[in-house]
Amino acid sequence: MAAIDLKTLVREVPDFPEPGVGFKDISSLLLDAAALKQAVDELGEWTREREPDFVLGAEARGFWLGAAIAVAADCGFVAARRPGKLPPATVAASYALEYGENSLEVAADAIGRGARVVIHDDVLATGGTVEAIAGLVEQLGGTVVGVNFVIDLSFLGGSDRLAKYDLFSLITY
Repeated sequence: MAAIDLKTLVREVPDFPEPGVGFKDISSLLLDAAALKQAVDELGEWTREREPDFVLGAEARGFWLGAAIAVAADCGFVAARRPGKLPPATVAASYALEYGENSLEVAADAIGRGARVVIHDDVLATGGTVEAIAGLVEQLGGTVVGVNFVIDLSFLGGSDRLAKYDLFSLITY
């Protein structure tokens, strides 16, 4: 079976979440079973090659594929959640978005010293989210062995910001 051009299944929503932002929506890709399988297979294969102990997915859209990627890579899954969503004890990081600020938390005992972690999020924009999460992984004694995305919005500079990490995306704009 021929590979699907996943980019054709990404819908751009103008002026969302605020005027001037062209939001890249992967919902159409997720609706297509063959495209979803291809995305998980490709991200899972890339992840497996890094031999991680965990895939860490960023709330909320990083959950959509993060757990499936972990299954495909034969490793565990760690959730990075919004404040107050995980039981104590947690470690937190705040970061700037291209249109605001946010925070994420990870369970303090989720990532042990020496754990190998691949971080997944749906879209790489400025890189602030993944940079903050990588800091949490390192604070807990883990090593970030890769970061992957469905979409890289390269014009926003996130891939440059994350240049010290092994980085992969399925689609680049």
